[in-house]
Amino acid sequence: MSVPAAHVLVVGVDGVRYDTLVEVDTPHLDAIAAAGFRRPVQVHPQVPTISGPSWATMVTGVLPGTHRIYDNDLSGHALAANPDFVHLARRAQPDLQAFIGADWQPLVTAHSGGPLFADGGYLPDCRRGEEAEPADWHRADQLVTDAAATFLAGLDGRRGSASFVYLHGCDTAGHQTGVSERYRELVRASDERVGQLVRAVDARVSRAEEDWVIIAATDHGHRPEGGHGGDSPEERTAWIAAQGAGVPDSPPAELELADVAGHAFSVLGLTPRSDDVIGVPFGQRDAGTD
Repeated sequence: MSVPAAHVLVVGVDGVRYDTLVEVDTPHLDAIAAAGFRRPVQVHPQVPTISGPSWATMVTGVLPGTHRIYDNDLSGHALAANPDFVHLARRAQPDLQAFIGADWQPLVTAHSGGPLFADGGYLPDCRRGEEAEPADWHRADQLVTDAAATFLAGLDGRRGSASFVYLHGCDTAGHQTGVSERYRELVRASDERVGQLVRAVDARVSRAEEDWVIIAATDHGHRPEGGHGGDSPEERTAWIAAQGAGVPDSPPAELELADVAGHAFSVLGLTPRSDDVIGVPFGQRDAGTD
């Protein structure tokens, strides 16, 4: 009997405080936690609580001193030597299917020194920045989610896949309105979009024969009035939720954001290029791995 191909889906939900996540009704993230785990994670002391370095650490498994990203301008990065897990998987497995979608340009385009993901990805056509209103935040994340759900529904289950889906609305709301009802609205909406992606996976005809890992995570929190980049507990507390192959059914005692990449590397059978990778598969850090 052949071994099922590995499929990894990572959903990055930017800027969601863990206490707000617990407070708000999030049934779809709760379901992931029930099937695996969800726990708060302290952002590594060497990682600024800023999106660029936090996401870079999460998807490459290395710290800023290695990937050379310290803020939201990615110029001067060292990602060629420390590529994201999707690019590394595509290089190792030419027939691997991949999807990357995000409304934040540096993740998928050359904007601000990007892309963080070497192969680029889907960027929705929508208003951004000061011109954008809450309806635009929702629309952008929904366009990314719809594109990802279509990909997930149609991929060939006999071949592996690696996907990263980025939802920006919560962080935008946090910056604009602080930890407000609008912010909570975007957290609930992001949970619904996570649910849409999980349903796309679960509805696949060949789902029972496929080996999936689904990870949802945030990069940092927010101050109550909005904003991040400092060292307060509210900013330094992130979180990870995961279910599927190799995922422990209780929260690991020790966890780093870099372990998202570490687990993806393990599931996809990848050997990172850098000796500086600190990310390990979920649960292995408990066994004494540094």
